[in-house]
Amino acid sequence: MTKEKYSEELLLQEEEVTQNEIVLFNDEVNTFDHVINTLIYACDHMPEQAEQCALLVHYKGKCTVKTGAYEDLEPRCSKLLQAGLSAEIV
Repeated sequence: MTKEKYSEELLLQEEEVTQNEIVLFNDEVNTFDHVINTLIYACDHMPEQAEQCALLVHYKGKCTVKTGAYEDLEPRCSKLLQAGLSAEIV
């Protein structure tokens, strides 16, 4: 029983470690509408979520817009970059 619980805890820790984030950075070029529409398209955000992220980016300078496995985030981050936004996977 104890060994099983320990194995389960290790699996949870490994799962947490493999989570990456797309961080979106503020710029002085893109409009709120463009950022919101791009987040909806690239990150599958709901309009309200995309608007909140755009506001956070504007006022805080950056915001995590998506978390997950690197394999899922890489094409999404590429879409953000192709749309002229500043983003990176961390």
